[in-house]
Amino acid sequence: MRRAITVGDMTVRQLGFGAMRLTGHGDTSWGEPADRHASIAVLRKAVELGVDFIDTADAYGPEVSESLIREALHPYDGIVIATKGGLIRDAHRRAIPDGSPKHLTMANEASRRRLGVDRIDLYQLHVVDPKVPFEVSFNALLELKAEGKIRHIGLSNVSAEQFHQALRMGTFVSVQNNYSVLRRGNEEVLDLCREHGIAFIPYFPMGGNKGSLSERTIDAIATKHRVSSRQIRLAWLLQHYQNMLPIPGTGSIDHLEENLKAADVVLDSDDTASLNSLTSD
Repeated sequence: MRRAITVGDMTVRQLGFGAMRLTGHGDTSWGEPADRHASIAVLRKAVELGVDFIDTADAYGPEVSESLIREALHPYDGIVIATKGGLIRDAHRRAIPDGSPKHLTMANEASRRRLGVDRIDLYQLHVVDPKVPFEVSFNALLELKAEGKIRHIGLSNVSAEQFHQALRMGTFVSVQNNYSVLRRGNEEVLDLCREHGIAFIPYFPMGGNKGSLSERTIDAIATKHRVSSRQIRLAWLLQHYQNMLPIPGTGSIDHLEENLKAADVVLDSDDTASLNSLTSD
């Protein structure tokens, strides 16, 4: 059963949905989906199954994911919509950071227009721009919040140092970094979230190298519980931190249903010890 967690003053169920994979073809997140109606059906099914946290970004498509969400779910009754700004996709599909206040202000306005809202529930700095001091980017988000255009601020792809910088300047309620049972490079940032009661949103929650010894350990635990290895990876995350909010994404209703059933998997102490001991890929 998915329990409730807190993200600032918002209460959501512990498994969310990441909307990146609804756009483009394959893993490119570029352009329109191959079947727009199918992508909309996945979003609506997610909500029907109890998902009440949807994560997206203006860079997904670009712009396509946000427009899909509006078409499928607006006016978002009881649903938290989280999006991101600060990353541009150029004509060659390259991702280019832009954390300037001017861009973040324009990006926030465009996201609000596409989503059909006056205020975004959770607006996240997508990535730190090496050309702009982090505190300048974060201050721009604080100003947008003061203007009533953001309900809560989130950070993504940040270091422990940047976490501390933001903490000294103001309030943020979530961090979204790459993290999984086999990708634990952001453990220090996760520990800071634990210390300060901040939600941690692991992206690429299934991450890890195929065919590794660690993956075989996960497969053995999955066989023991008669579930998939994907469900074991998600179950570990759900039990690893009380304010962990995984956002597995998919364009398939079958995979969506499989992912959400991970909340019903209860790992015992032996399972947890084996998974905790795995070496990061």
